[in-house]
Amino acid sequence: MCTLEKHGNIFLLTLTGNDEHRLNPKLIDSIRSALSQARSEATRGSALVTKAEHKFFSNGFDLAWAQAAGSASGFRDRLHHMVDYFKPLIADLLCLPMPTVAAVSGHASAAGFLLALSHDYVLMRKDRGVLYMSELDIGLTLPDYVSALMRSKIGSPTARRDVLLRATKLRAEDAMKMEIVDSAHDSAEATIDAAVRMGEQLAGKKWDGEVYAEIRKALYPEVCGLLGLIDKVIISSKL
Repeated sequence: MCTLEKHGNIFLLTLTGNDEHRLNPKLIDSIRSALSQARSEATRGSALVTKAEHKFFSNGFDLAWAQAAGSASGFRDRLHHMVDYFKPLIADLLCLPMPTVAAVSGHASAAGFLLALSHDYVLMRKDRGVLYMSELDIGLTLPDYVSALMRSKIGSPTARRDVLLRATKLRAEDAMKMEIVDSAHDSAEATIDAAVRMGEQLAGKKWDGEVYAEIRKALYPEVCGLLGLIDKVIISSKL
């Protein structure tokens, strides 16, 4: 599950527990509920920092939950359900009216990688943990919104090839070179501290959150279109 705490202008969303933070409907609901709360309590100058306890940021979809269906067809149905259920969570992050920072202090695989990538900034621990798209290794194709998110967030075609067509496990410093993460840090604590500092710096700009969200959506039109996010025209009260 997850918790949401507010420290000044920072909303701190934490994936709790010492497990792998596998994304199943229950955890997805918990994260979406936290994001909804952050949205409802947001003021000019809010920011979100997402972190996780233990050695995983998130190890992707909960395949054990899918396998618990007890049959091949049941597994496929549950897997497709998770893919569809995860989509609105990505949409929630891309239209959240505040800057967002992911503190990746452990492994972020498959849907866990996508969860991190859906934030505006990704900071990563360099002494432990990898970013890894496992679909090629386990034999799963990509939904259209996932491919679009990858194209939107990873600018280099070579980097996208290595992530998706080589299933490369990326350490923080390699991910920095590929411009997938923004900075690399010596420990989990240092990663989280840096993410909070970045959040505070961004919050200090006191931007209009709705304007921020609309500019973000305009920056990633392909994936936002597939997610069903509709553009709005907003004129700031400062004008």
